[in-house]
Amino acid sequence: MSRALLGRGGRALESGAAPELVRSAVVDGIVMRWEEHGTDGGGLPVVLVHGIPTHPRLFRYVIPRVTDGASRCYAWELVGFGASMAEGLRRDISVARQAEYLAAWMDFLGIERAVLVGHDLGGGVVQRLAVAWPQRCAGLVLADSAAYDNWPVPVVRAARAMSGAIERLPPALMKPALFAGMINLGHDNTTRLSESIELHWRHYAAPIGPAAYAHQLRSLDTRDTRAVAGDFAGLAVPGRVVWGDRDPLGLASAERLAGELRAPLRRIPGARHFTPEDHPDVIADAIRAVLAEDAALSAPH
Repeated sequence: MSRALLGRGGRALESGAAPELVRSAVVDGIVMRWEEHGTDGGGLPVVLVHGIPTHPRLFRYVIPRVTDGASRCYAWELVGFGASMAEGLRRDISVARQAEYLAAWMDFLGIERAVLVGHDLGGGVVQRLAVAWPQRCAGLVLADSAAYDNWPVPVVRAARAMSGAIERLPPALMKPALFAGMINLGHDNTTRLSESIELHWRHYAAPIGPAAYAHQLRSLDTRDTRAVAGDFAGLAVPGRVVWGDRDPLGLASAERLAGELRAPLRRIPGARHFTPEDHPDVIADAIRAVLAEDAALSAPH
């Protein structure tokens, strides 16, 4: 399926966004969805994983800046998020389990090695995958990532505490009270802020939205990231850590990740949490740098 995405009311996205190229398949009994962009020019594939409360469109401005090279980009949708909310309602959608779903999906597509890119919860997912299956990870880019015990941030913890009430709300009441507030705290680009709210809200606006959101919130558990803390030293792959210096997740975890991964840390002055939307050039630069490092390491000497 291929279509250019319009915002609610038919408002087009800013120019420079990748078209919405969605694919789906049944993998281990689960309907999984992803966006697929670019051509296979012999370079490593790039797998991008979003977090909460977003979906693969989070990377719509990053993808064109990466696929202008020789790499194919796959933006995988977490089970139970976005258009896949129904698939997650009666399943374990924890960060730990999502890493297993991601590995199964990579097996299905025949992706043996890839540069793994994760934002927010997606960062925790790719950390888990890289530690459990290091042979699958050719490089790692973590952008404003869940890590250690730096998450959930207070606004998300507050929402999680109210998950029982949230699942009984009409979607229209959930948007101003909870969803918009969470997104609002994460942007420094006001144009992208309004676009982001419309774009990521569209799936939560469905009747299933409040129950799916409550299930997502209940699945947040720092044990999933704390379990791999200290295991990054064994990952001998190129890496980058990219962080908004006003992100509520805080810079301490960014500095720790960069140190343990032996990776450069790129701080974005004034940036908040949703850096793939507000600062796609910086995220894409980090991905391209990792691709270039891997190519140099793999070249015959």
